[in-house]
Amino acid sequence: MVNYVWLSLMLLGILAAGVNGRIDVVTRAALDGAQIAVKTAFGLIAIMAFWLGVMKIAERAGLMRLLAFLVRPLVRVLFPSVPRDHPAVGAIVMNLSANILGLGNAATPMGLIAMKELQKLNPYPDRASDAMCTFLALNTACLTLIPSTVIGIRALYGSAEPTAVVGTTIFATSCGMTAAILADRFFRGVYRARGDRLC
Repeated sequence: MVNYVWLSLMLLGILAAGVNGRIDVVTRAALDGAQIAVKTAFGLIAIMAFWLGVMKIAERAGLMRLLAFLVRPLVRVLFPSVPRDHPAVGAIVMNLSANILGLGNAATPMGLIAMKELQKLNPYPDRASDAMCTFLALNTACLTLIPSTVIGIRALYGSAEPTAVVGTTIFATSCGMTAAILADRFFRGVYRARGDRLC
């Protein structure tokens, strides 16, 4: 559906430019947009390389283990259907830890592993389990302490204070994660009352 919306917007823009005799504006905007995208992508490569290096140092220093230790009790509460020593628990903990540190790209591989492991526990393989729905909600709206990508983009475009968003990011992501957990619990209760499954 979103693809159709974007396609419609592009076609309407080209049509409007053609009707007004300004088709050159479309060409210039397309080329400028491509140039900006390449510049931003190269800037983000450097930023992500830096933050992934910081994460590796933090991991070697034991910060990830400490964070994982702190997150594990929350995982036990939110995922009661997952056995304590199952590989899915470790993958979920590492995914959430990476998300909390603002390293979404580093969290993705662990998220895929977690979903694969949760699927092994799923009694209905053609539908998402309750644990899979909870994990998706948490992965999408996880607390972020260091929004490294946003800080990097702000620094790339010359922000005087690229880290000024840290406080608001922590507040916004805390609200988002709380809302995701509450919505997950609410809809799970509604569907259980109806004798159906959440997803």
